[in-house]
Amino acid sequence: MATSASSSRVAVAATVKTAAALLLLMVWPAAAGGGGWDDAHATFYGDETGAETMQGACGYGDLFRQGYGLETTALSVALFNEGWSCGGCYELRCQGSTYCKPGGAPVTVTATNLCPANYSKPDGNWCNPPLRHFDLSKPMFLRLVTDFHVGIIPVGYRRVPCAKRGGVRFEMKGNRWWVAVLVFNVAGAGDVKAMAVRGSKDGQWMDMTRSWGQIWNVHPRHIGQGLSFRVVAGDGRAVALDDAVPPTWAFGQSFEAKGQF
Repeated sequence: MATSASSSRVAVAATVKTAAALLLLMVWPAAAGGGGWDDAHATFYGDETGAETMQGACGYGDLFRQGYGLETTALSVALFNEGWSCGGCYELRCQGSTYCKPGGAPVTVTATNLCPANYSKPDGNWCNPPLRHFDLSKPMFLRLVTDFHVGIIPVGYRRVPCAKRGGVRFEMKGNRWWVAVLVFNVAGAGDVKAMAVRGSKDGQWMDMTRSWGQIWNVHPRHIGQGLSFRVVAGDGRAVALDDAVPPTWAFGQSFEAKGQF
């Protein structure tokens, strides 16, 4: 009976280990941000210079200066998620079109803008919900197709981790009555779901509210203080960036923190 009980325990343990391994295999792709492909469509806006892709509904400005360059996309309303998707990275591949480039090499882009809906035109507007659509910079679209005149192509897409150079960056915005900060150059998940700020004088963490896109409100009492930020990414990971902004900061200035995801 002792031998039988021991064998049973071994069998149970083996079953638990197998189940745990299978669960890990199921969860790992999603946790890594490189899961299965979903279907969508893609087109482009602007010309080869990317001038029309600057600024936009995420609050970014000069995308070259901020490190995003031309590897960007506007998202349809369904994907944009009221701006919470800003900063997230997507891998796209052309599929099911004779215009797909041979070899089908995918592109990786960062969400920096909104492709707005047109409810007065319910048919033929690819950015109306619930459609999933990517409005790419023209250089990114040209990497997927043999001829940009095709206009719209079916694509497969998936969220992927963002690879960024240097630390998380902050740009101070506003005036003496309204203070805000743009958070950008966020690696990993790329998008931000929560922030907190700590002034060098008061030393207390204060939760921040999002204004729009990736622009977050800062209390005016923090003017003249050095600022530390706690950033929570869309995947729940958090990083505290001490002394990211010096007390001598001025509106319009950008600062790079020493930490990153």
